[in-house]
Amino acid sequence: MRFRPEPLAPPAPNTRTAPATAILWCNLGSPDAPTAGAVRRYLAQFLADPRVVEIPAPIWWLLLHGIILRTRPAKSAAKYASIWTPEGSPLKVWTAKQAQMLRSLFSEHGHALRVLDAMRYGQPAIGAQLDALKAEGVERVLVLPAYPQYSGTTTASVVDAVNDWSRKVRRLPELRFVNSYHDDPGYIEALARSVQRHWRAHGQGEMLLMSFHGVPERTALLGDPYSAQCQETARLLAECLRLPASQFRVSFQSRFGRAKWLEPSTDATLRGFGAQGLARVDVMCPGFTSDCLETLEEIAMEGRDAFLGSGGKAFHYIPCLNDDPAWIEALGGIAMRHLAGWPTAAVP
Repeated sequence: MRFRPEPLAPPAPNTRTAPATAILWCNLGSPDAPTAGAVRRYLAQFLADPRVVEIPAPIWWLLLHGIILRTRPAKSAAKYASIWTPEGSPLKVWTAKQAQMLRSLFSEHGHALRVLDAMRYGQPAIGAQLDALKAEGVERVLVLPAYPQYSGTTTASVVDAVNDWSRKVRRLPELRFVNSYHDDPGYIEALARSVQRHWRAHGQGEMLLMSFHGVPERTALLGDPYSAQCQETARLLAECLRLPASQFRVSFQSRFGRAKWLEPSTDATLRGFGAQGLARVDVMCPGFTSDCLETLEEIAMEGRDAFLGSGGKAFHYIPCLNDDPAWIEALGGIAMRHLAGWPTAAVP
């Protein structure tokens, strides 16, 4: 079964000389620098979000400020330093490039759309970017999270940030939000092409591991669709690649704290593969649209060590979609479906 991205729709009429409609492309965020101080500021904002850590506030405040922000920043800064680029944080670099490519794609198809990237934590902040759009006269904003699978810890937190901004604004633009696109045909096709491209260049491993970011298990019990959507993405991707169930697995990474998280864990799965005599594993992270600390350090470095240290022979990391043209085309299609009825045409 093959997927194809839908073509971009024709532009809706626009009588303005400047774009009246914009897209805010929102990712998680990153420290400004791979230093303990910058990481501390970033973690203080990130881990203070009640969407991210659902522990009673007084207890969590004591743990966060009394222990975590005193011990974790230096260790995390070293990890960030291992993946930092001359241009800065990989996540911020890729997210900004995706926004630029999306602008170019729309322009090629006759759409006059403003596209800005924003970070839920850190800079450029969601509120500041919305201020910039409003100052430019933008009247309609589509908020598009960089999270294909919906989670209260990520997607809903982006909505919270937009709502925090809106409470301070007298005249609001029209707002729309994209909740998820975990089963979008163009997104699945872009993932499949990235895997096939890697296999053509490096051969195919015995097992494809699809590692998604983990969340506490209780989120699923409370009705969060994240786990189910991850499984659906994996199923559709395996179907597109014509992989039998014996040749792919789903796992969850990035555990934090003592709560029970979604299983199986990526680390334990990789160690198990090595101990079972699996010679080669290919690993990808379908839920991340940009390479970042969790993919480049946690998977491509720590995951590699876990597999090889347990007896595995060859570990292949398949990069995220990043600036893949097929992905940008798919993202454009996702955006246009949610922009339906809003003016997008360029003025002659």
